Amino acid sequence: MKAQEYLKSLRAKGANELKEELLALRKEQFNLRMQKAIGQQNQSHLITIARKKVAQVKTLMRQQVK
Repeated sequence: MKAQEYLKSLRAKGANELKEELLALRKEQFNLRMQKAIGQQNQSHLITIARKKVAQVKTLMRQQVK
């Protein structure tokens, strides 16, 4: 999924759905870090992508509060 499509799908979600998405992304980020630590990960760019997605979700959550 492209970045713009991902953002559109996030904007359509409510606060609870964004919290669930954030939780899932945090779990994914943790799993990727653990894979890197034990040497199983070949695609190190996935950590950066997960970090950016977490930031996007947090930004949208903050915008919805205002």
